[in-house]
Amino acid sequence: MDDGGTRLKEQTIGRVGVLFGARGGKYPHGNSLLVAGSEETVLVDPSLSIIPRRQHLARVDRVLNSHCHEDHIAGNHLFPEVPWHLHEADLGGIQSLDNLMAIYGYAEPINAHFRQIVVEQFHFTPRPDALAFRDGDVFELGGARLRVIHAPGHTRGHCVFHIEPDDVLYLGDIDLSSFGPYYGDAWSSLEDFERTLQAVRHINARWYATFHHIGVLDGRDAFLERLDRFAAVIHTRTQRLLQFLLEPRTLDEIVAHRFVYRPQDDVPFAAAVERRSMAQHLEQLVRDGRVQEVEPGRYMARSG
Repeated sequence: MDDGGTRLKEQTIGRVGVLFGARGGKYPHGNSLLVAGSEETVLVDPSLSIIPRRQHLARVDRVLNSHCHEDHIAGNHLFPEVPWHLHEADLGGIQSLDNLMAIYGYAEPINAHFRQIVVEQFHFTPRPDALAFRDGDVFELGGARLRVIHAPGHTRGHCVFHIEPDDVLYLGDIDLSSFGPYYGDAWSSLEDFERTLQAVRHINARWYATFHHIGVLDGRDAFLERLDRFAAVIHTRTQRLLQFLLEPRTLDEIVAHRFVYRPQDDVPFAAAVERRSMAQHLEQLVRDGRVQEVEPGRYMARSG
């Protein structure tokens, strides 16, 4: 499969087809799954790289989204005739553009700029009749089944899917990348993400698939190694913040220092993500007694 002269790779694991995105699934692209049973075929997280594949996907009966973010729903518009499914907590995001923008929570002028990107580059199409699934729901496809596991933190409704009998755990945006967990939106939660990372450690599978970067991992050992490195980014951010707070600092100074993105990264919404992400770290440290508010709006690490 070609995408502008670039060969798009695919991998088959029993009834599961992994449709790798361009540039190794690096944002804005991603890796989608096509799960084909004898009765139904479902497409999971249609990425931008589904667009050049559309004519070759002879059968798609349902679209399932692991959560409602622009890159995971970018190919939904290609399948207006089939049901779209999301977790009930994220369902509103696909029902209207205003609801989707509330998930990010950007202030102006970033909100207006990103709203335009979501529509023009990611083909956002509202679907008021989208259907909700819940934790534990099972889609029976005929000789294959897909089980929903609620895994919040990245968004309120983020889910992973366990596909049987081929024993594939699709991790969505628990992408095991060196960037680490992303919890920088209004609907993100660091504490939920930490609980999710503990929970997925105990889900045994033969194969592990991510939407970005990694693609497919073979075996639990490889998964746990990547998961530990991914989760360790949270600890690293906390330690860097404690070091920065050896002197009294404001949240604005923390945001400007950058703990999530590198200072040279040209990301229009970086300040918003830094504020949301690191404010959660700061709240944890204050609550745990490791940081104190030494004067209104200024924080410092406790000694000892």
